[in-house]
Amino acid sequence: MSNAQTQDLRPATAAGQANKLYFAAWRWHFYAGLYVAPFLMMLAVTGLIMLWTATLSGMNGERTVVAPGPALPVSQQAAAAAANGGTVTQYIAPLADDRVAVFRVEAGDTATAVLVDPATATVVDTLPWRAGLYDFATDIHGTLLLGTTGDRLIEVAAGLAMVLIVTGLYLWWPRGGKGWRAMLVPQLGARGRALWKSLHQSIGFWMSALLLVFLLSGLSWAGIWGEKLVQAWSTFPAEKWENVPVSDDVHASMNHGAAKEVPWGLEQTPLPASGSDAGVTGLPDGSPVTLDTVAGFAATLGFDGRFQLNLPKDEAGVWTISHDSMSNDGPDPSADRTIHLDQYTGKVLADVGYADYSVYAKAMAYGIAFHEGDMGLWNLVLNTVFCLSVIFMAVSGLVMWWKRRPAGALRLAAPPLPVDLPLWKGAVFLALALSLAFPLVGITLLAVLAFDLAVLANVPRLKRALS
Repeated sequence: MSNAQTQDLRPATAAGQANKLYFAAWRWHFYAGLYVAPFLMMLAVTGLIMLWTATLSGMNGERTVVAPGPALPVSQQAAAAAANGGTVTQYIAPLADDRVAVFRVEAGDTATAVLVDPATATVVDTLPWRAGLYDFATDIHGTLLLGTTGDRLIEVAAGLAMVLIVTGLYLWWPRGGKGWRAMLVPQLGARGRALWKSLHQSIGFWMSALLLVFLLSGLSWAGIWGEKLVQAWSTFPAEKWENVPVSDDVHASMNHGAAKEVPWGLEQTPLPASGSDAGVTGLPDGSPVTLDTVAGFAATLGFDGRFQLNLPKDEAGVWTISHDSMSNDGPDPSADRTIHLDQYTGKVLADVGYADYSVYAKAMAYGIAFHEGDMGLWNLVLNTVFCLSVIFMAVSGLVMWWKRRPAGALRLAAPPLPVDLPLWKGAVFLALALSLAFPLVGITLLAVLAFDLAVLANVPRLKRALS
């Protein structure tokens, strides 16, 4: 064959290879979407419920309005909260002068949120602690009400959603004479499946970066990649507290159920323990260590917004003052601060702020606050639009599949697997790399790849049903 003939074949060969890559990416996008779409729908719907419940009423009714006035001592408010029996274990300072204070009151295994008017020390309302719509949605959002099993299923879905992003961007990339404008702006003049495809592509592109942020911040709390890997590596080391004894409890023990009330970078850090001479001056020497003095000390720390105060829960327990954007205490993650006081001496045993976090924990402080829509009105609006876009992407993907499938076909009508797939070794390498970075995701990809190449290729009936 002459050189000229060889050169003529090169464009056709390159086009054929590119076409095979396109169909391979489409196939992966299709199969990943089958698993991921229901989860993304669930995450978006529960995310909207959490977002707007927290905005309108709060997690424990803390947005309840009262007449503003000078606040009575916190101990007097706490006495009113516990008047019907039980022990106060947590105090949440009011969001503003015209909002209630919230007390967690425990009686046996029952915890109640008691809303108190700070100016009159009268009980405004009582609610089951973190047992309303917000926390029901939170539990579904994090575990599907299935505990560890649900957490693992969601972690796989979040990881496969990254495959959707990568393959979706490859499919979206302008080709075949289409310009950037046609890809960036929906072609509203199109009809039928073409219109749905244009909307799916354009909205998918614009939301892809946001989706990646949401996925990474969510995965960082998941049981395998989050808890076992990145959180373990990024947790604040208690060894930085010189000569401060630590307890067997970690900060995560202050969480309640599915609710996350402790900064991400501290969850696995052991709590300091009371009962030694350790620490630096907190309360003035000789001052009694009481709810009023500790709350008064907290009020002097200059928090922009409310703060939370956890009471010692046993003889080695500590007073814990915390302020973080994740808990809606304020809109600025860089103002996060957690302080522990010895319950006997009032000395500060530990004081951890945003500046003390690891690089990843700092990113998570902002990432979680952004994820929850806690950083202001702009964040609330953006997250609302994002969740609605996620729902649309799942619905439009289903519609496009339905319009493409052969009428009456009893099969998935998946994109065909290209013959002699180019760069398949690269795909295996990518799956192995993902196995190291995201263990559950990598294992899932390898299993699907093996099933696609080894099983479907050799079982014609199954291949036809799933293709």
